[in-house]
Amino acid sequence: MFSRYDGFLAAGDDGKVVLFGAPMDWTVGYRPGCRDAPNAIRHASHSLEEYSPVQDRSLEDGPYLADRGDISMPYGNVERSLALIEEATSAVLEEGRTPLLLGGEHLVSLGAVRALARRYPALRVLQFDAHTDLRESYQGEAYSHATVMRRVVEELGADRVYQFGLRSGRREEFQFARGLRASYLWTGEEALLHQVTRVREELRGLPLYVTVDIDVVDPSEAPGTGSPEPGGPSAADLMASLLALEGLDVVGLDLVEVNPCLDPTGRTQVLAAKILREVILALW
Repeated sequence: MFSRYDGFLAAGDDGKVVLFGAPMDWTVGYRPGCRDAPNAIRHASHSLEEYSPVQDRSLEDGPYLADRGDISMPYGNVERSLALIEEATSAVLEEGRTPLLLGGEHLVSLGAVRALARRYPALRVLQFDAHTDLRESYQGEAYSHATVMRRVVEELGADRVYQFGLRSGRREEFQFARGLRASYLWTGEEALLHQVTRVREELRGLPLYVTVDIDVVDPSEAPGTGSPEPGGPSAADLMASLLALEGLDVVGLDLVEVNPCLDPTGRTQVLAAKILREVILALW
């Protein structure tokens, strides 16, 4: 389904969405390996059709997508890596196109948010995640996949961040989350789609950045992730929730924390590729 071009901003096509990878897992403390996700997701995408029967749309109807390959990340250098992601995102925006970022760990989102916030001062961020990611620091570090949303709040303000699917975090993180515009605990009593639908109208007309941590999905369906959290929504519920954003002004999206080393079946990577197909067709 997806092609791969060698090197960021190398030869591409006229797609309105520019996909690029950020193969970074420098701050993952438990089970690293998500740096391998961008190419694993590309490879898995070849098992899928371009056509979505749910939407009656096909990537062949495009041009939808230009794949620019992966950013060359300086191993272990967090600040430089974030700066490169920010530069890459800005370059896509300068072309008048929409960035679609493949992580890598969740911290990669911060570089993209910084670039988008400059272009769109009213930017809102929608986070789909099992974890709050709101720690002030993790293992003594301010920049971590466990602190990324705290840093996003500092960039944008608490009234511009929406969280969905949460079921893991420290007590102080959930206390902090009460000050956000919306932070929904996942209990299984209502669909993820209902949480998204509840805020949909207030988001209309606002520029939105969507960040999807694959661990929002129950690990029975997406085991290939570094910090799995049992008891989550289904993959179908996540996709329905993302499709519910159709008609809103989604100006960028990322998909992070897929760890192909932990899923020899490959189903997590295939799920990630299918999510990308559906959101590309629905949102752009």
